[in-house]
Amino acid sequence: MNHLILQLTGRVTSAMLSVTVILVVYGVMAKPSFGWLQQKPESKKVLTIDDYGEWSRIDSASISPDGKWATYAYSPLEGDKTFFLRSLDGNAKPSKIPMGSSPVFSRDSKWLTYMVSPGEEESKKLKKSKKPIVRTLRLMNLETDEVTEFEGAVRATFPKEGDGYVAISMGRTGSTSSRSGASGGSDLLIVNLETMAVQNIGNVGSFQFNKSGRLLAYTVDAADQSGNGLYLMELESNILRPLDSSKSRYRQLTWNKQGEHLAVLKGAEKKGFVQNENDLIVIHDAGSKQEVKTVYAPGKDETFPKKMVLSEFSRLQFSEDASMVVTGIKEQTKKPSDKKAEDEKADVDVWHWQDDLVQSVQQRRASRDRRSTYAAVFHVKEDKFVQLGAEDLKSVSVVGKGRWGVGFDDRKFRAEVSWGARRGDYYRVNLKDGSRDLIVEQLGRPMGNSPDGKYFVYLKEEQVWVYNLDDKTTVNLSKSTTGVSFVNEDDDHPYEKPSYGIAGWTKDGSAVILNHKFDLWTIPLNGSQGSSLTQGVGEKDQIRFRYVRLESEEETINTVKPILLSAYGEWTKKTGYYSLTPGEKPESLIFEDKRIGRPTKAKGSDAVMLTMQTFEDFPDYWVTNTQFESPKKITDANPQQSEYRWGSRVLVDYKNSKDTRLQATLALPGNYEEGKKYPMLVYFYEKMSQRHHEYSMPRFDDRPHMSTYASDGYLVLMPDVVYEIGRPGSSALDCVTSAVQAVIDSGYADPDRIVLQGHSWGGYQSSFILTQTDMFAAVVTGAPVTNLVSFHGELYKSSGSVQQGITEKGQVRMGISPWEDMDLYHSQSPVHNVQKITTPFMILHGTDDGAVDWHQGLEYYNAARRNGKQVILLSYPGEGHHLANKGNQIDFQIRMKQFFDHYAKGTEAPKWMTEGVAYLDKESANPRSKPNTNSKTGTKK
Repeated sequence: MNHLILQLTGRVTSAMLSVTVILVVYGVMAKPSFGWLQQKPESKKVLTIDDYGEWSRIDSASISPDGKWATYAYSPLEGDKTFFLRSLDGNAKPSKIPMGSSPVFSRDSKWLTYMVSPGEEESKKLKKSKKPIVRTLRLMNLETDEVTEFEGAVRATFPKEGDGYVAISMGRTGSTSSRSGASGGSDLLIVNLETMAVQNIGNVGSFQFNKSGRLLAYTVDAADQSGNGLYLMELESNILRPLDSSKSRYRQLTWNKQGEHLAVLKGAEKKGFVQNENDLIVIHDAGSKQEVKTVYAPGKDETFPKKMVLSEFSRLQFSEDASMVVTGIKEQTKKPSDKKAEDEKADVDVWHWQDDLVQSVQQRRASRDRRSTYAAVFHVKEDKFVQLGAEDLKSVSVVGKGRWGVGFDDRKFRAEVSWGARRGDYYRVNLKDGSRDLIVEQLGRPMGNSPDGKYFVYLKEEQVWVYNLDDKTTVNLSKSTTGVSFVNEDDDHPYEKPSYGIAGWTKDGSAVILNHKFDLWTIPLNGSQGSSLTQGVGEKDQIRFRYVRLESEEETINTVKPILLSAYGEWTKKTGYYSLTPGEKPESLIFEDKRIGRPTKAKGSDAVMLTMQTFEDFPDYWVTNTQFESPKKITDANPQQSEYRWGSRVLVDYKNSKDTRLQATLALPGNYEEGKKYPMLVYFYEKMSQRHHEYSMPRFDDRPHMSTYASDGYLVLMPDVVYEIGRPGSSALDCVTSAVQAVIDSGYADPDRIVLQGHSWGGYQSSFILTQTDMFAAVVTGAPVTNLVSFHGELYKSSGSVQQGITEKGQVRMGISPWEDMDLYHSQSPVHNVQKITTPFMILHGTDDGAVDWHQGLEYYNAARRNGKQVILLSYPGEGHHLANKGNQIDFQIRMKQFFDHYAKGTEAPKWMTEGVAYLDKESANPRSKPNTNSKTGTKK
């Protein structure tokens, strides 16, 4: 591991941060040296934004159930993607398919479907001529390589467990919640994979194979409603029969888990009213001689809630034993009959101090709220309907196997200033009669339910508790592990700290497995003594272990057999996987100086596919087995990288002025030479060292790319930041300048040529740091919060929420409101410290930013300009919190690099930097234009 250890103690900047640097390399006091990293001069190219288009990401990666085939696609930033089908047996070259995507393997791995789209240029032509862009679905026989095409198809569906058939949806899929008079259905093709015979079923609204793949259920949704109904096809005999038919609409078709029983809603619009009025149809033992049809009609049930309907907005779900169907009800309302002229109608939103949710939140949630329902269940055998949710308990979830419901009531807490967690009262809801029992009040940290629905686990007052839903008893699980905390103490927000979560539940149902910071603990649900499943190895070696579920259907953890754990080195940044035999210490399978991705296991074999990456290595795909033996690389998405200088990374350990141990990841230039001092770019957010092994992918966006700057001779430092409540800016200043000074004192960074960039939260921090120190030659700040007082009362427009939560409890971490300590807010606001700025800086902000209002950037610009500071505002009309338009992304990347190069490398400033750009000239202005006169270099003196 390339690792620098730095301890800080003495004085550094005008920001009054005290540090002295002592460098220890592998425990030996010495003059710092990167001799082992020295590179000889080479003729490789410097990476620029003009090269970005060559880089490809990988998508459509999948592995066949038998582990013998893999698919993936190279999608370049510019140009058409190429889809690959590769045999994992032998070394045969993969098949190349231009513009392929969306692969789906059959369960027996004999068939593959994928989509093929027109290329980029052809799509542009079709769009320009207002012609449809039609995709084609291909069905490939992997044994014979024969391909059948279905032009205009949108997706293919294989049975989960059956073989021999595939269903292909044509045209539009047809929304099962369509409320218009037009048809919601489309053609469905059923292909017999043995004979390749195709059967076309018209106007299909929705469809599902049952678990075995022997039966296909579907609904018909025709334009004239002729033939509408629920149908069942027995695939082997090709027998098709209606289970129910009428001129109604059929929605929310679903099988139970075992694939034996069916449910669907059947209904129609009621004239003069908003909601459809539905009946529930349940088919038990579908396709068998014992088949039974039950129809529940709310209109004939006097106990059904008045002025309510069964709603198609809620999906249907069977209980484990299929005795109940979970559904949803909704209030029926009349359609508005206001016939006033449009110019006579008032349009006003009333913002009232007693509103639970402010109007802006209500507006953003309006579409969702119009579709919200109250939970309910229908007991099939008893022909009994039970309402579970209501206005005073809007959220009720049926848990586990359909044993109980858990309800959540947050009405008393909706107006609270909060962040990260919603407080509420939790209730046990009886599915037989809808009665409720209080579980716990004012809970903000629920942790989950057991798979069997018997237990509810939660965190309160820094203790983990379990509630037995069967007998209504509560046990403190934390008491069974004296001295062990399951609370994330590293979370430095001013709210109730969260837990590390649940790893899983033991197969015998007797215990829950909790995540500790490093280890896994088995905690018996009866409160008896818990034990460390990982034998304390995680804490001892500072490795974070987490359970890995390879099989998606797996609900519990079998603690008799070896289990797979992911592993992350807290201070080494190594990653990998360990095997754990219960009762023994975890054993490493693979644990390397890389970021090793989560494995995707072939459903029917031991094969897995995963990515591996470092700063220098693109996250290509590898195949191996569940023991991670002899991994084999199967992709090579970006071979052109070898033509460019790239750089490498080392870890830096340092301490801030509070003596807190921190880390940073430092990228060294691609042409690094020992003894030479380099310009340095500092980029940060919160904790960044975990990105040590992250590949720096060139892409068009609004961030500096570490590979680009390292290729062009920069050091790139990404330090960790931790926070003191109420002092977010000062905390960032402390941590960032501590890390920078450590690298300066180690002899590798030129102190006069260091630049800083941050975006969003990083934009706030970089804007504040700018006002407190002259350590940096130039600063670029993106989408920044600059006035904490005004920001506190603004909206997060993307959600409609008021910024008070994020300011007091969330990311800003002020802990209190401005009215409790206005001086504190001023002290941490960049705009209130603008007179102290001595460094040239540039602001990026989109005018339609939905996270940080554009006026925050504008206010900072105006304040700095009024006080005679060197400031440029790059304002992008119509852009949001991040630049989305490719032209704007490229424009900003160019301007940011020019800005930094001028002040960190002494390059000539372009014309836009020295003279600005007149509004009337902006369409013809070129950011690469030279100034009319020579400008002095911006190297800091």
